[in-house]
Amino acid sequence: MSETASQPLLFGEWEIEGIEYSDPSTERYISVTPVAHSMGRHADKQFAKSEISIVERLINRLMQTEENTGKKQQATKIVREAFREIDERADENPIQTLVEAVENSAPREETVRLKYGGISVPKAVDVAPQRRVDTALELLAQGTYNASFKSPVDVEDALADQLLGAANDDVDTYAVSQKEEKERVAAAAR
Repeated sequence: MSETASQPLLFGEWEIEGIEYSDPSTERYISVTPVAHSMGRHADKQFAKSEISIVERLINRLMQTEENTGKKQQATKIVREAFREIDERADENPIQTLVEAVENSAPREETVRLKYGGISVPKAVDVAPQRRVDTALELLAQGTYNASFKSPVDVEDALADQLLGAANDDVDTYAVSQKEEKERVAAAAR
């Protein structure tokens, strides 16, 4: 029996071992496990969502649109097909592509509104690593929704395009362009 046969695989196809992280701040919050459905076991603790697989968190984010609300199996199928598309196009582990996409589309700075008297003033703040990962997943899901809604593009292809573009740090990708916009606004508010 080979060594890879004993390793658990995500969706029975892709290895979860050997994933490389380029951003040390978000590495703790990007968990890669072969489980694609944790059945809400994280809900009772405050920061336990960082222990959930990043793939399941993407699936959960995709369920937060009007058409897919509560349809976890459908969202799981979308992610599985998008991963197959990434595997065919880029010939690399789609989980590694997802991790790179999350790291590249996570904003480092954003703005908050502070009230001084009756005046509201924008102020640039650093973003916590867990919020960076959450925001990146939100932007990737929103970009997928925007690219596929009322469009001939299948949602699986739209997700694959978003993940590949964000992994390559392509500014034409919705998630990366929104990250750049947030950081630009924060730089202006310094």
